[in-house]
Amino acid sequence: MTTFERWAVVAVPFPYVDRLQVKRRPALVVSGQRWLEAHGLLWVLMITSAGNEPWPDDIAIEDLALAGLPKPSVIRPSKIATVEAARCERRGRVSSAVRRKVAAALRAGLEGLS
Repeated sequence: MTTFERWAVVAVPFPYVDRLQVKRRPALVVSGQRWLEAHGLLWVLMITSAGNEPWPDDIAIEDLALAGLPKPSVIRPSKIATVEAARCERRGRVSSAVRRKVAAALRAGLEGLS
């Protein structure tokens, strides 16, 4: 089984909420090894072009080369999906500064969860 560490940028068949279609897109792995080892699944956040209409919680990817991305992009924490790891391809990773911002956004989104 291929392993994907948390904070890896991967290419995945990402589902759309508003359409019955799937497109291969970059995404950020936010789950740990637990779901991967138990089920072969990853939790991922959508990565989209920075040229799209911004959302309030978008997080810019500062180092595109490190992330393996060709153009300015943002992570969209409100667009989370569960995908099969077997259908993913590794692209790169994000910087520690971006990791901290994503972790804070996820904590804020899960506020009150106990």
